[in-house]
Amino acid sequence: MLNDKEKRAILNIARTAIETYVRTGQTYTEPREEKALNLRNGCFVTIKQNGQLRGCIGNFQSEMPLFKEVVEMAISSSTRDPRFYPMREKDLKDFQLEISVLSPLQKIEEIEEIEVGKHGIYLEKGYYRGVLLPQVAVEHGWDCETFLKQTCVKAGLPTEAWKAEDAEIYIFTAEVFGEVPAEVS
Repeated sequence: MLNDKEKRAILNIARTAIETYVRTGQTYTEPREEKALNLRNGCFVTIKQNGQLRGCIGNFQSEMPLFKEVVEMAISSSTRDPRFYPMREKDLKDFQLEISVLSPLQKIEEIEEIEVGKHGIYLEKGYYRGVLLPQVAVEHGWDCETFLKQTCVKAGLPTEAWKAEDAEIYIFTAEVFGEVPAEVS
């Protein structure tokens, strides 16, 4: 969906948004003309430091153009992910970004429809919600059932909750791209 130039632009927008917000508290926005950057796709922005997760927040749908959604998710990932303290200026010297531009959600009836490595999972059961991006299963070497169990854990549910009749499972794909971490010399 995005060409290399557009991917670099999105990564630069996310990095600039984080650095600007952490340093000044101001939201960075720069209008973009590229058609792909103005589509209304959901996205997740993942921040890693030293190869470890540092923040990850996103939306499945957006009323804003992608470039603005990336700004909002980048700021949220850096300062509002409840698993981590808000990034401070000292944290800006060493972090890498990964962007996941999402397809629409598709409800499934059979777990055989899930392709590990291709699909992410969004699970709803009652008031509980959990999501794991497609790359998470690959990074951890999970099979489909483990992927489902871990999505339940992320939602705050027992690991077998995905089997319940009132559990709704959705899949989605993501175009995932990121910054290449600098090699340590």
